[in-house]
Amino acid sequence: MPKKKDSFNIAVIGAGAIGYDHIASFKQHPAAKVVALAEVSPERGREAADTFGIPELVTDYKKLLKRADIDVFSIALPNYLHASVALAALKAGKHVMLDKPMATNATDAAKLVVEAKKQKVLLMVGQNQRFIPEVQTAKQLITKGVLGDVYHAKTAWCRRAGIPRIGSWFTQKQFAGGGGTYDIGVHALDRCLYLMGEFDAASVSGQTYAQFGPRGQGSGTWGKSEIDPKARFDVDDLSVALIKLKSGRTVLLETSWAAHQPDGDNNGTQLFGTEAGIKFPPLQLFRNGVHGYSTELVNHLPGLVDGNRMKHFVDVLLGKAEPHVKPSESLAIQKILDAIYTSARTGREVRIK
Repeated sequence: MPKKKDSFNIAVIGAGAIGYDHIASFKQHPAAKVVALAEVSPERGREAADTFGIPELVTDYKKLLKRADIDVFSIALPNYLHASVALAALKAGKHVMLDKPMATNATDAAKLVVEAKKQKVLLMVGQNQRFIPEVQTAKQLITKGVLGDVYHAKTAWCRRAGIPRIGSWFTQKQFAGGGGTYDIGVHALDRCLYLMGEFDAASVSGQTYAQFGPRGQGSGTWGKSEIDPKARFDVDDLSVALIKLKSGRTVLLETSWAAHQPDGDNNGTQLFGTEAGIKFPPLQLFRNGVHGYSTELVNHLPGLVDGNRMKHFVDVLLGKAEPHVKPSESLAIQKILDAIYTSARTGREVRIK
């Protein structure tokens, strides 16, 4: 890591809904200053620049690579651009905060890990689910051994009707790479493996579906991207996967953008341990006690990581924190995502080397 600084100038790349989140989150840290914004849509870019008081607006992010005063590239772009823009920023010696998924394939994701090490800069994927209080408290319980040995988990993010703007880049494979699995399944998977403390999978069996999107049903409201009414919906709106970790433990992952289900939004994880189990939200602990089997609601424990991933990123740069999301972990997640789609396409279990 380069010599520590007291403050950091940041360029945000992309002024869509997630770009707004990046900017607003960085602005909560006194050592972070968003000095530039890159957005291909002049109108959308100007709106964001004016809203947040960003002094420089460009339509081509490459113009910002040459600015020596910019320390950080925060990338909030369609999935297919993640790897190429991040790689360019890393080669220019910039620290990179990259929104998920890391890339659209593990080969490109691996290049980012290598380049970040070569340049000795910070690379972090914005896996925001790791930062929520329930996950942080659950991690503490697991670390303390309350659950015993965790041997199986179920994790899901399933929406009844939450496809991000049918006809936008989200629902086109050429831009998104994948559908709900890339968009929200990645979050459910990442937080689960973080809790289990193991990211390397031995094998994956997966299946994907597209039952609602192709019929124009199940659309949500997320996003600011343009809609092409003629665009073909060619990504998944539901998927399921069984993941076998190298230790022999297992994870059942379920994801849906749209499905007939009782809850409008089911976003949680359940872990099975030899001494107890946990499930959230809300965070509950299940175990045998002196008075028989019990279900206990668990309050958030002290000592949690800052819930703002952008503030945490800056704290890491300042030397005040250790990276909460490591590039090697995000690469392992990408390999599993690849395997889910390969398994669904081939109808076979995929072994991960």
